[in-house]
Amino acid sequence: MGDEKNLTVEERLDRAKLPGKKAPGMHAFYRGKVETTLKCAVTSFDDFGIWYTPGVAAPCKEIQSDPAKAFEYTNKANAVAVVSDGSRVLGLGNIGPLAGLPVMEGKSLLFKYLGGVGAYPIMLDTQDTEEIIQAVKWIAPGFGGINLEDFANPKCFEILDRLRAELDIPVWHDDQQGTASITLAGVINAVKLVGKRMDEVTYAVIGSGSANVAFVRVLLSAGVPAGNVILVDSKGILHPGREDLEANKEHNPYKWQYAIETNAERRTGGTAEAIAGADVLIAASKPGPGTIRKEWLSAMNDDAIAFIMANPIPEIWPWEAQEAGVRIVGTGRSDFPNQVNNSIGFPGIFRGTLDVFATTITDEMAIAAAYAIAKTAEDKGIHEEYIVPTMLETDVFINEAVAVGLKAIEQGIARRPLSESDLREEAETKIRHAQAEVKALMDAGIIPPPA
Repeated sequence: MGDEKNLTVEERLDRAKLPGKKAPGMHAFYRGKVETTLKCAVTSFDDFGIWYTPGVAAPCKEIQSDPAKAFEYTNKANAVAVVSDGSRVLGLGNIGPLAGLPVMEGKSLLFKYLGGVGAYPIMLDTQDTEEIIQAVKWIAPGFGGINLEDFANPKCFEILDRLRAELDIPVWHDDQQGTASITLAGVINAVKLVGKRMDEVTYAVIGSGSANVAFVRVLLSAGVPAGNVILVDSKGILHPGREDLEANKEHNPYKWQYAIETNAERRTGGTAEAIAGADVLIAASKPGPGTIRKEWLSAMNDDAIAFIMANPIPEIWPWEAQEAGVRIVGTGRSDFPNQVNNSIGFPGIFRGTLDVFATTITDEMAIAAAYAIAKTAEDKGIHEEYIVPTMLETDVFINEAVAVGLKAIEQGIARRPLSESDLREEAETKIRHAQAEVKALMDAGIIPPPA
């Protein structure tokens, strides 16, 4: 794994712990990571009468007569609410809305810097499904899209389904669709690299939370036979004999559906039995290390692929996975090669969605983004430690935006059809502008270097 190969285990562990050691001091120094800023010129006292009263009454009246003009006269078309109740944050669990705020600020930072999207953390001090749905509907007029984040399973499914049906702006649960999109991109290139076919390999999917349930749905939509997938939850492999899943099917229909549809071999047992003989391991479960064991990975097929994506610590350290014989290893972290993390997806996906004023984000749009991500890396030359682009490769977000926008137009859900060239120009302009703005503020000392 690059220079990791020359480090001792102790040095690797020290390096892995470094981001957590630095984070509190850096967060305190800046007192958070995002703030609102202006996008219009203020040249004289007279401008206040245009941007605010009395002049602002004129666009207000036009929007009242024609609500679509809100996309023209306000920032609605580039504003996303990052909404969370803090009930399932990263690998931290139910830490609540206040403790979850740094994560949502971080999400907003990535939206802006990587996608040129204005995003705002909205923390809800309730964990009741109906109250959450109502709160999002109340704030929706001020936004062009809603990003749901870190909601516990299974209520996350109902919240997403209801809001997608009841709002006329895109609603996206990044832990579901975002993770599914980047994971699919990683699978596309990893399977290609080892000389196998995506629709022929077997998949052990460890963890049946929102991320993996959505990944399986998208994987099947991309052409993988359901029987090739073995899904595992905290009680073991999903199969039709699981009476607990059948008894709970009204509360969590997704797991029961996959218990019936997947696992053609009708395997039983736990994580070890699911991994044995698999070509691809997708783990989004309990943070490690030690959640997945080296001996389990040793039982995978030759040229195995393992995405161990728990945060903040993967289910097994990546060097241990390689020692077990896994050829391609991905994690959710940016400090290891092959970061299979939704941060590579949502900024570009929302960029394309917002630019065409789409009314929703479909699974087909997420799949289009996955192929755009995969192709961006393939064009640069994929290898065992580079199967997906990194967050510093701006072109991946532009390519995603174009692919997503074109798919929305094709599906008839775009209010603003644009040509491919116009989509590319608009995405590149907004993303480059956001990054240039940060650089200019840093160069001017307005954003100071970290202490």
